[in-house]
Amino acid sequence: MRIARFVVDSDPMFGVVEGESGSEEVAVINGDPFFGKVEVTPVRHKLEDVRLLAPIIPRSKVVGIGRNYADHVKELGNEVPPAPLMFLKPNTSVIGPGDPISLPSFSEEVSYEAELAVVIGRICKDVPIERVDEVVFGYTCANDLTARDVQKTDNQWARAKGFDTSCPLGPWIETELDTEDLAIRGYLDEELKQDGNTGQMIWDVKELVAYVSQAFTLLPGDVILTGTPSGVGTITDGQRYEVEIEGIGALSNPAVRR
Repeated sequence: MRIARFVVDSDPMFGVVEGESGSEEVAVINGDPFFGKVEVTPVRHKLEDVRLLAPIIPRSKVVGIGRNYADHVKELGNEVPPAPLMFLKPNTSVIGPGDPISLPSFSEEVSYEAELAVVIGRICKDVPIERVDEVVFGYTCANDLTARDVQKTDNQWARAKGFDTSCPLGPWIETELDTEDLAIRGYLDEELKQDGNTGQMIWDVKELVAYVSQAFTLLPGDVILTGTPSGVGTITDGQRYEVEIEGIGALSNPAVRR
């Protein structure tokens, strides 16, 4: 099931995306699917007639995982960490499909990072690996934008990873997905830059959710970013980056320097 968040006129609402590529419709859902059953109404809109929003604005947090693909670790001259390397992004970093990435004034080297994002569906803590599926609502595409020059000079990553608009999410949440062998690709102005697979993760999705839940109580709508494959590079004013994940779809955002 593909759960989208969107607007037609003004108020955001949730819906189920149905149909084949190019002819999709969005069936409106009653209420919030994170806090009740998915109840589909008779109201439908053509996908092309709605504006997709970030499928979730986390009530609490976005937890990022750094250096989870060996080739990416190597390309940046780092070492594989002994355990998942966590950082936080505020919910003000989240934007949706098509929304502009605002390149921060304090950085001249902003990198794109195509990633699979895990969306949590229920409150949980200290989740055993064998029960991770019970707490996951679904999966979406993410771009973990990073002010690379600031990351190198600051003693921690809050500014480099957490600036406004640094976490595009979308286009929707896929609730039924096997994450063990998914292609992850990233395109800068339609040129392939990242070409990886979730099978290359050092720690897989279940291991990451279990590990993160040891440190943080996870709430419905929290997001975990699972790391990026190799091929990262900089994005500049006027360019566009598209994240494409097998079984989910594509997330595309332009970059602007204001």
